[in-house]
Amino acid sequence: MARIIPNDPLLAIGRIIILIGQAIMGFAATAVVVGLPLVIFLRDKATVEVRAELGNPDFVFPTLAVVLVMLLALAIVVMAFLFLDRMRRIVDTVGEGDPFKPENAQRLTSMAWLMLGIQLLAIPAAGAGLYIAKLMEETDATVDASIDLSGVVMVVTLFILARVFRKGTEMRADLEGTV
Repeated sequence: MARIIPNDPLLAIGRIIILIGQAIMGFAATAVVVGLPLVIFLRDKATVEVRAELGNPDFVFPTLAVVLVMLLALAIVVMAFLFLDRMRRIVDTVGEGDPFKPENAQRLTSMAWLMLGIQLLAIPAAGAGLYIAKLMEETDATVDASIDLSGVVMVVTLFILARVFRKGTEMRADLEGTV
């Protein structure tokens, strides 16, 4: 484990929050992986129960759509876990007193791509969720499937920060070479 500067409570708190986030993402991924076979193998039981609840004898449980939403959710959760892992590693290098490492530029770039993937996968996940809600005759169901502007700003910011870190490490290497 990396040594965090003891007089910097922000790093310690940030690391704890990141670890809690990773634990939540790990739990969510486990729940989806356990739930996937249940959805597939219990679809007949779900069809019977939903038919009775809706009063619709022709209802067929949308197994494929539910599995699609679960797979998209799993991909999003795994990407969020990996995003937090990269962030934790950056926090650790700050705590060690050496954040301008080439690895951190790579981590920031990876975080940007992961966040972009999360943003893009949220769109079909929301659409499939709305489709399922409509099949379940949820009349009040709505889904906001627009691109989140804050997510776009985060992706651009991460790509820019990656370049800043890359340039910073180059400048430090040049400076060390001249001294």
